[in-house]
Amino acid sequence: MTVEEFEEFYAQAVARLTGQLYVMTGDLQEAQDVVQEAFVKAWVRRGRLERDGQPEAWIRTVAWRLAVSRWRFRRRSADAWGRGSGAPEHVAPPDPDHVVLVGALRELPAQQRRTLTLHYLCDLTVEQIAGETGLSTSTIKTHLVRGRAALAHRLRDPRMEEAPDV
Repeated sequence: MTVEEFEEFYAQAVARLTGQLYVMTGDLQEAQDVVQEAFVKAWVRRGRLERDGQPEAWIRTVAWRLAVSRWRFRRRSADAWGRGSGAPEHVAPPDPDHVVLVGALRELPAQQRRTLTLHYLCDLTVEQIAGETGLSTSTIKTHLVRGRAALAHRLRDPRMEEAPDV
């Protein structure tokens, strides 16, 4: 992959990959950071990426592993709890549906959230997800079924359940 081809690949894939990792991690800043770091790692091996045939999958996998490593590091670090993050000024409030969906996704186990993201956002088949994650196809199917059921339960509208029978 030449420099120009890599730059074109980056321009086409960075927003999509950042969005996918955002859904997987639930943290936009973290998603941006790990995707950028994965692209830096990909730059060094750009010649091999083209031969492997799936550079986007490689970057997504590296970014996911970076996110997991960073999460583990922060979890063990006593400093993480002391850091404050002030909200930026003059930011429009998030859409209520977005807040509910992100909240529901955050409640899912990480592997279910990742599997749902790869299937619905990345439009990967069960077999492709299994190849990317190293899990069996039956495990992927189980994560999809359980993840959908959990989201359906968390996103149901109680007002619809109270409606009288007609």
